[in-house]
Amino acid sequence: MIQRRHILGATAGAALLPRFAIGQSAGPDTRPSITVAVQIVSISGTLEPMREQSNVGFRIMPSFCEPLIGIDWTRTQRAEPVLATSWRRIDAKTLELTLRDDVRMHDGRVMEAEDVAFTFSNERMWTGLPADTRGLFVSTTAGAAGKTPPPEAAAISRAHFPNFERMEVVDRRTVRFVNSVPDVTLEGRLTRTTGAIFSRAAFAQAATWLDWARKPVGTGPYRVASFRPGQDLVLESHDDYWGGRPPLRRIRFVEVPDVASRVAGLQAGDYDFICDLPPDQIPGIERSPRHHVVGGPINNNRLIVWDKTHPVLANPLVRRAMSHSIDRQAIVDSLWGGRTAVPRGLQWEVYGDMYLADWEAPRFDLAEARRLLREANYQGQPIPYQLLNNYYTLQVASSQILVEGWRQAGLNVQIEMKENWGQVIGRFEGRGLCDNSNTAVFNDPVAPMSVYAPGGQTWASGQWQNEEAPRLMDALQTETDLARRRDTFRRLLTLTEREDPAYTVLFQTANFTGKRKDLPWQASKSFVMDFSAPNWGGAA
Repeated sequence: MIQRRHILGATAGAALLPRFAIGQSAGPDTRPSITVAVQIVSISGTLEPMREQSNVGFRIMPSFCEPLIGIDWTRTQRAEPVLATSWRRIDAKTLELTLRDDVRMHDGRVMEAEDVAFTFSNERMWTGLPADTRGLFVSTTAGAAGKTPPPEAAAISRAHFPNFERMEVVDRRTVRFVNSVPDVTLEGRLTRTTGAIFSRAAFAQAATWLDWARKPVGTGPYRVASFRPGQDLVLESHDDYWGGRPPLRRIRFVEVPDVASRVAGLQAGDYDFICDLPPDQIPGIERSPRHHVVGGPINNNRLIVWDKTHPVLANPLVRRAMSHSIDRQAIVDSLWGGRTAVPRGLQWEVYGDMYLADWEAPRFDLAEARRLLREANYQGQPIPYQLLNNYYTLQVASSQILVEGWRQAGLNVQIEMKENWGQVIGRFEGRGLCDNSNTAVFNDPVAPMSVYAPGGQTWASGQWQNEEAPRLMDALQTETDLARRRDTFRRLLTLTEREDPAYTVLFQTANFTGKRKDLPWQASKSFVMDFSAPNWGGAA
């Protein structure tokens, strides 16, 4: 997977949007330390992007690991240089990147091209242990016996970089990402958390893969000091950070599953930030002169995902009927106080020219739902709904509205409360439908739609597969003509949302954070919590 080549000549491409560099000051360290209360730090019990692919993981990872190309989630939502200062297309399959020459990793080593090659190597990405008999994404202790990654690593690699061929090391400061086919989204793919660069030496020194995954060594403004799954994550300032001295000495993310306890802790001064606030808690917090709430709609949509292997849900007419039985606007109005909106399917305006403004979510139409159920010859068979206790904000309250709508249509949906994701998407008898969400991790339809193609979570979990989907995804990745790409995306939405539904959208996620008013921090357009210097009042 790694190939070394020496090429004469300078690389082209100008750096864009360089980060601020803030010099280290002399004297006592007066930077603050903060505590952030979250409902959960990591669903996998690890911090390794090749295993932790979740909204909660997305929140914390940019603080300790960074990709070659990143997304400015707070301001532009566009690509910017991070560990690469510039990049250029050699051809439709090859992207050449020039690396920064001043990046010191958390283990004290200067990042080199070989670290980039290691990150995309067989050793870390493309091989893995055999899958658990319960399926993917069910174990939180895989990798404890050796250095071989868990099966999810290879599955996630194939989903995020489906046609990756090799990473070429041209010289110490130049690499080439080579695909096996043309792909218009190479730059976007590299912005994902799975594109974050890690120390090859630190990986080699780790006793086991799990040891590594719980304390990975990257390049971010903060380094992992300690991680106790189910309890907390402590990050400490990486004072040799290439972007300048970070503004905080220490960040502690502490797990506080109960919303009321998070709110009480903020008001008592135990926490400086609290995450995942439901709208009904906002007025109480904002009555405090010391606190306020920031945030709003982000590039994430909440969904219901169907398991079409279930004997009832195997019939697409039933899934379509369930989609038409959802009063999405009622959820937005009653639970979210109108602070978010019903999306136009699985897409966001950040797509630009690829945004299909005339597309709509399935309309709320109980008469149509009942007609579809008659056509499907549905006889009231129970349909299981595996539900987590508020992993998502207002998840249980949303489910109650959903179940009532389904009941009115004549559907017998039965909630089964579960404790973890393995009990929701693991392969087991009686799996039915579940909550999920999907994010535009870069500004192209390929980002969220890859979940419903080989390697994606929904596909790999066996919840939904369709023989047309891989062909459509391949076309979406390789087509360069805008009109044809739009047509392909429309066909993919038609397949996954109407003809053979894989999911149905509920509402655009709104992410609200309670915080101390005096802390100069801004919320982003994603789950990411950015504690870099530019997002902390520009202060060291």
